[in-house]
This record gives sequence, structure tokens and C-alpha cells, in this order.
Amino acid sequence: MEFVSIINFFLIAGVIQGFGFNLVTMFVKKKCDKVIVFLNLTVLFISLNNLQRWLVYTGHVSDLFLVQHFEVPWYLMILPMFYAFVTHFLQVEEKVNYFLKFSIFLFVFELLIRLCFISYVYYDVPDRNPSLILKYSLIEDMFNLVYSLFLFVNASIIIFKRHHLIAYILSYDDLNWIKWFIRMGGSVIGFWAVALTIKVLNGNDDAYKFLNLSTTVLLYWIGYQGFYKYNVVRDRISLRTSIETNKVLINPHSNIELIKSSNDFFNEKHQNDFNKVKSHIINNKLYLDPLLSMESLAIDLGMSKSYFSKLINSYSSYNFSDFINSLRIEQAKKFLSNNDFSEYTIVAIGLECGFNSKSTFYSAFKKFTSETPSSFRDKF
Repeated sequence: MEFVSIINFFLIAGVIQGFGFNLVTMFVKKKCDKVIVFLNLTVLFISLNNLQRWLVYTGHVSDLFLVQHFEVPWYLMILPMFYAFVTHFLQVEEKVNYFLKFSIFLFVFELLIRLCFISYVYYDVPDRNPSLILKYSLIEDMFNLVYSLFLFVNASIIIFKRHHLIAYILSYDDLNWIKWFIRMGGSVIGFWAVALTIKVLNGNDDAYKFLNLSTTVLLYWIGYQGFYKYNVVRDRISLRTSIETNKVLINPHSNIELIKSSNDFFNEKHQNDFNKVKSHIINNKLYLDPLLSMESLAIDLGMSKSYFSKLINSYSSYNFSDFINSLRIEQAKKFLSNNDFSEYTIVAIGLECGFNSKSTFYSAFKKFTSETPSSFRDKF
């Protein structure tokens, strides 16, 4: 009994968190576009389904015959909404319209069919025996499982197999979070299949409690990850557009600290070669590439790796890695000090400036400015 109470607690806690997520994300300052709408609908349907199950498990259901047997198939809409979210996030949304329309039609159709069965049992079946309604519920559940599995497989194929479809978005997001969601979702569908099998064999639906608990975990995951990742990707797309216009880029004459040591390596030719290296990196926006290497740059400029390295070490105060990061930080400072980009996430700015993670960006920014990106932005 205590274990059941724990499950019920997590169910209602997840429901409250889900509704809270919906309220917060629908009132954010940025425009609430289709991707966020479908994400919110995914979370909403999970929350409504778990709320309905919580009400049943805890006995908070009216004694009215209609209310007791009128279970809304909220779970039917979870996979279609997630599929719509994924395809819009990946910008291949033309694949989703048919499934959305069919899912809505199926949802309404199942509601009407259930009402018909409830009405028939209530008025025409002796003692109002609900066995016919229960049999229909099993058939409905089996059909919805197959349909949800179909959508789940389609979403999985797009994420894991159809790389030509998602090439564009892969330049902004590695999609690992969606891949993990797909893996977790596979486990949930597995729980669903097991719970349904147990119910068909012996009529016991206790396994559905574990299914509902697993969907609560998914609710937390997609609620945070989906909203956070989408905001970062959306900001990165806008930032990259600004970068392509060259309006906010640093230039080869940016005030970047250069220090000369007293050795025989310094002469006019080497100074010109260093300026050539610096101009090549900045004018071609190479410092924005997180995979930039000294080897590839040396080959591009027709220099040996050792000579290239000595130029950087001698004519700047950094090694190659720090020199490139110093350019990236200068670029980040341009964004952070510009009010036109005040609504963009700091993580998106760091990633678009060439850093491969939030932690490396924050560490580098602190190293070169002695303050955090947030405190630097606050000054402007």
C-alpha cells in the first residue's frame, strides 16, 4: 500500500510539473511558435493522461455510471504530438500533417464510440454489466498501442537513419537528447505492451501503474530538454544569420593583445606572415569552427606546422588553442554587449562563437576576461 502511495505521489507531482511547464512556456517573452506549441501539447497530454489515472487510482471519481466508464484516451495523442514536435524541430514538418489530422479524427472517433457503448450498456444491458465496455477498452488500447508504435518507429527512423533529412539541424544540435528520449520512449512502449499483455491474460491492470510512472519520468525529461534545446537551436539559427551578414563580426584589426618577446625570430617577414594568418582566420570566420585545427590551417596557408606554431607563440601571448579561443571570446563579447542580442541565450552565443559546450565557453570567458558571460552582459 505504501508503494502504491509513492507511485501516486510521483504521478500527481509530475502532473503539477507538467501543467506548470505549460503555463511558463506559453507566457515567455519570445514568440511561441509551432515547435513550442507541439512540445507543450506533448507535455499536456502526458499530464492529462496521468491526472486521469491518478484520479482513478486514488478513488477521486464520481459514482455516476458515465463518469466511471468515460475514460478519455489522452495517451493516444502523446506520440502524434511528439512526432509533430520532432519533425518541426528538424524542419521536416511537411511529413507530419497527415498524421496530425488522422490522430485528431481517431481521438474524436474513439470518444464517440465509447459514448455509444456506455449509452448502450446503461439503457439496454441488464444490471448495466460493464463487461462490454471493458472489452472495448482492451481493443482500443491494443489499436492505440500499434498506432503509437508506428509513429514512434517513424520518428526513430528520421532521427537515426535519415541523415539527409536532418543535415541542416545537425549543424546546430547533435540531437543526442532526442536520441536518448527515443530510447527512453522505447522502454515506455515496452512497459505499455507488457501491461496490456498482463491485462489481456488475467485482467490485472496493476502493471499500468509502472507505465504511468515511466511516463512521468519522460514528462520531466522532454519538458526541460525540449524547451531548453529548442531555445538554443532557435537562437543559434538567428545568430548565424547575423554572422553571415558580417554585421557583428570582429575584424583583423580588433584590439587583441599581442606581445613580442626579445628573440631573433622577430622581423618584418614573420610579422607579415603572422598578420596573414590572423587575417585568414578572421576574414574567413574560421575561429567559429569548433573543429578548427592548427594542421589544417598550416596546410591552407602553405606553412609547415612548426613554423605556423612558432608564429602564433611568438607574435601572440598564447599557444594556438588559446589564440583561437581569444578570438572566440572577442566575438562573444560583441554579441553580449549588443542590445539586439540581449534576448538570446548565453549558451547559444558561446556555441555559435566556436565553443563545443557551455562549460568550455564559461571557462574560457572567465580565463580571458576574469568574469562570467552573465556579469559581462549585465554591464550593457
